[in-house]
Amino acid sequence: MANRASKLGKIYIIVIFLLMYIPIFYLIIYSFSNGTTMANFNGFTLRHYGELFADKRMLAIFLDTILIALLSSLFSTIIGTMGAIAVHNTKRRHQRETLLSLNSILLVSPDVIIGASFLIFFTALKLPLGFWSVLLSHIAFEIPIVLLMVLPRLDEMSPSLINAAMDLGATPAQILSKITLPFIQPGIIAGFFMAITYSLDDFAVTFFVTGNGFTTLSVEIYSRARQGISLEINALAGIMFIFSLILVGIYYLIENHNLSSGRKLDRVEVPDR
Repeated sequence: MANRASKLGKIYIIVIFLLMYIPIFYLIIYSFSNGTTMANFNGFTLRHYGELFADKRMLAIFLDTILIALLSSLFSTIIGTMGAIAVHNTKRRHQRETLLSLNSILLVSPDVIIGASFLIFFTALKLPLGFWSVLLSHIAFEIPIVLLMVLPRLDEMSPSLINAAMDLGATPAQILSKITLPFIQPGIIAGFFMAITYSLDDFAVTFFVTGNGFTTLSVEIYSRARQGISLEINALAGIMFIFSLILVGIYYLIENHNLSSGRKLDRVEVPDR
């Protein structure tokens, strides 16, 4: 019975991964087609990639999207980490649960509502829609994600570490830099990469707050898709997929480095005096 359940579980996982990856590979394969549509594969070519790199507007939008993702992830990681520390240090359980509930509301709220709220907010402040409105919006909806990635690591940290450092005369700044931040580093890194993913993936919020000729890849692809799918978009999908793989690879390299460093520290023996 257990073997049967194990086999069904493996089949289920395989089916799920096929459903997720087949559409992606379908897009990428047709980016090498010599035709103009995805109706038939008409021979191998790199023409669509050449057209993509010759499209200065698309390249500019690609760079703007990456810049927004990196900047918003950096700022949201800093703010989200500070927020997680503040929530962790909250002594009253009622206040902690209230803060976590408010944070969760931002995660479960529909993107359309969040985008419309930002649009109304920026319009009320008479802030021009463009680069800064998109950047601020992305920072805002990425902060709750980072907070939830960092907070569990803080909860795993033993209070005895902080108490021992205080007994040895460490200042709050030293405790933060020498103990807290190194301990929660995996959560910070995970939050940063999750923030990048959410930024690159976002459409609804960005759609509401773009303007003044500034746009991102998701909004641009949507606009072009309404006029008819071009295989140049397939080429762009292939490049973005490779970029995503690079991000995943960097994340796992950092994680493996942290794990190996932790194991080395665990094997260090204190010499007898």
